[in-house]
Amino acid sequence: MDCIYKDPNAAIEERVKDLLSKMTVEEKIGQMTQIERAVANPSAIRDRCIGSVLSGGGSRPFENAESADWANMIDGFQKGAVESRLGIPIFYGTDAIHGNNNVWGATIFPHNIGLGATRDADLVRRIGVVTALETRACGSQYAFAPCVAVAKDPRWGRFYESYSEDTEVVRKMTSLVSGLQGQPPEGHPYGYPYVAGRNSVMASAKHFVGDGATENGTNEGNTIASHDDIFNIHLAPYIDCIAQGVCTVMASYSSWNGDKMHSHRYLLTEVLKEKLGFKGLLITDWEALERLTDPHDADYRQSVKSTINAGIDMVMVPFRYELFLEQLLSLVESGEIPMTRIDDAVERILRVKFVAGLFEHPFTDRSLIDLVGCKAHRELAREAVRKSLVLLKNGKDPKKPFLPLDKTAKKILIAGTHADDLGYQCGGWTATWTGLSGRITVGTTIMDAIREMLGDKTEIVFEPNPTAETFASQDFSFAIVAIGEGPYCETGGDDPELKIPFNGTEIATFVADRVPTVMILISGRPMVIEPPLLEKVDAFVAAWLPGTEGAGITDVLFGDYPFQGKLPVTWFKTVDQIPMHVHGNSNPLFPFGFGLTS
Repeated sequence: MDCIYKDPNAAIEERVKDLLSKMTVEEKIGQMTQIERAVANPSAIRDRCIGSVLSGGGSRPFENAESADWANMIDGFQKGAVESRLGIPIFYGTDAIHGNNNVWGATIFPHNIGLGATRDADLVRRIGVVTALETRACGSQYAFAPCVAVAKDPRWGRFYESYSEDTEVVRKMTSLVSGLQGQPPEGHPYGYPYVAGRNSVMASAKHFVGDGATENGTNEGNTIASHDDIFNIHLAPYIDCIAQGVCTVMASYSSWNGDKMHSHRYLLTEVLKEKLGFKGLLITDWEALERLTDPHDADYRQSVKSTINAGIDMVMVPFRYELFLEQLLSLVESGEIPMTRIDDAVERILRVKFVAGLFEHPFTDRSLIDLVGCKAHRELAREAVRKSLVLLKNGKDPKKPFLPLDKTAKKILIAGTHADDLGYQCGGWTATWTGLSGRITVGTTIMDAIREMLGDKTEIVFEPNPTAETFASQDFSFAIVAIGEGPYCETGGDDPELKIPFNGTEIATFVADRVPTVMILISGRPMVIEPPLLEKVDAFVAAWLPGTEGAGITDVLFGDYPFQGKLPVTWFKTVDQIPMHVHGNSNPLFPFGFGLTS
């Protein structure tokens, strides 16, 4: 056969070698380019041999676009790719980090910090399986997950994307990789990428490395750490991901002792590729080349040169791809980037594409669309919510637990900004990049779940911000108050104060002064809990960012299931104690691993 690369029965390395030998320099650098869907079109993908297209955070075909709409868009891009001279398919990347969260009607799982509270690696693997199915249903073959940061400072705006402050918990939760990609068979070569089939996606271990330990929790900041700490604390989860055949690793915006990770040849090439034997592809983060300099974009050509020579294989450009292609070609022609480096990058990209079966099955399997948001998937998300809840207080007297709540209560009060807000429950990276308030997708709020649980036997009064008038009758059996953070992501979530916003402390205190109260905190991290508030509430539950299945909260509040969650982080008393973690200073409000069962 003249085209070995088109033979599905040929060995993958033979197919890679054959295809690489047929490619022009222009086609090779096209493969190293990932562009945003907003600037993508089939003819550009075909003519420039573009390697990948992505949706940036919240970038979608149109508002409330469902899986079929996404599949139509992505298949249109793919048509351009397969019509190129060599017919090399693209892979489409999306931030499916807690379910396929950009897509209307998808199942939204708790953010990683909540999953870390479960300590349940098999649950996380099963979440990966469902996320992969729902992601493939929209046409995407590549999820930018998991984030395996070991987060040391809750002031960081991406804290909730981490499973824990503890390396061992994060390592356990890398099981998401096997969920997303499928479990590699016995004897699968270490470090070699793996995708089980058309129901699985390529995963991306991120952000390499040390993103969770920047000084003062500053997003994209500088991690000051010894060589041993980088390896033993922050690098360890990547070894677990590589052992599971993770297809891609994404570099971090952050620096290590002042050196930017995106141009750190020692860590990217000598450690990740050579020492750890990673055979997949190494991708940049969004517009990372512009962010390499201060001010941003001060020397684009030098940024291209330093990242590619450091070991980056694919650049998430995402918009100015013509400039990138022009600069990269010029650097190759001048010899500033050796052709061996280009060939290594393209080998890795092609290897992953062959492993993922994209040449055989480039288009969406539309039969998966009916599974999106189905009952079984939502039940799994509900289970995850139940297991993620951490009970931090139960009763003012330890001998008289306040929970579970009475399902036969005559009249109850539901209060707080977060009791009936699906967007707040889901947090950032849902529907849009930063997240939104309100009915942003299909799902069940805490309020919906309470109504469903109690039916019409109980009179339910809902007041997001109660006043003295609310309590005029003084006959509530108890109150459920849900307060917390609004949605945020990345630098927009950096917060030096960590006070509960929207007057949450005041609302909960006001209610707890008047009626027995359980307080539910919806947040991506520990917050400042004022001592009078903790004293006044009868029960306190950390619910993290639970996603669309609010019934997981009522399942546990009303006693159908026990509390199981354990703190994945140390809960500080005051922000001046930060950074505070299990192996560091003492005297927390609640220690790492704390969680009552009743």
